[in-house]
Amino acid sequence: MSSQADRAQTLSQLHSAPAILRVVNVWDVVSAKAILALPETKALATAGHSIAATYGYSDGTIPLELTLDMVARIVNAAGDVPVSADLDDGYDDAGETVRRAIGVGVVGANVEDRLRPLAESVGVVQAIIAAGDAEGVPFALNARTDAFVRGGGRPVEESIADAIERGRAYLDAGATTVFVPGILDADVTRRLVDGIGERKVSVIGLPGALSAGEYEQLGVARISYGPLTQRVALTALQDVAQSLYADGVIPAGTRALN
Repeated sequence: MSSQADRAQTLSQLHSAPAILRVVNVWDVVSAKAILALPETKALATAGHSIAATYGYSDGTIPLELTLDMVARIVNAAGDVPVSADLDDGYDDAGETVRRAIGVGVVGANVEDRLRPLAESVGVVQAIIAAGDAEGVPFALNARTDAFVRGGGRPVEESIADAIERGRAYLDAGATTVFVPGILDADVTRRLVDGIGERKVSVIGLPGALSAGEYEQLGVARISYGPLTQRVALTALQDVAQSLYADGVIPAGTRALN
């Protein structure tokens, strides 16, 4: 099995490769194994929202101990495949949170800024990178800025400028990439890539957003899907349950993935 430092280096290289890194978010061991069985899978990313929902918590309220317990199980299932964890806003001490995440095998993470003051947010990034260095792991931080999702009703120009300023600062502080969630059209994406850097911007695939291939052509480094993958799975579950209540049967093409 590869070392944790090697897996971290692999994750960083996947972000800088010409091809966009496509990560399908998972939330427990069985969902991770279903994705790991696909030859296209190069890395795993956990979805914090989905893990919280699994335990009955709303997004951003799950105790760190529960998150790390599930993430550790996913890492164990992943073997040599690098795992990036959603660590919300880093909890009370982002450096300590990442140290503990590294302790269960994580080699990268999303940590959101929630539009806190820039200097404070840069300090969080610095603490995360320092924690990785102290543990001997070149931690791949996908530093999230909420410039769009928490920008309220401000003009899009302001959100673009804010995302670029924050993104550059996070990269300077050691982040691998900058995650800018939101429905980003081609023009906005192009401007973010121009301002932050080619193969330095990470996006989320949402209904109404561009495809992974389109984002790749614009120079985006990574696309993930957050809680959407769990919602697709739950939609299928609810739909088949409705069919069964109506005297239906389990579809013949159902695969034994558990």
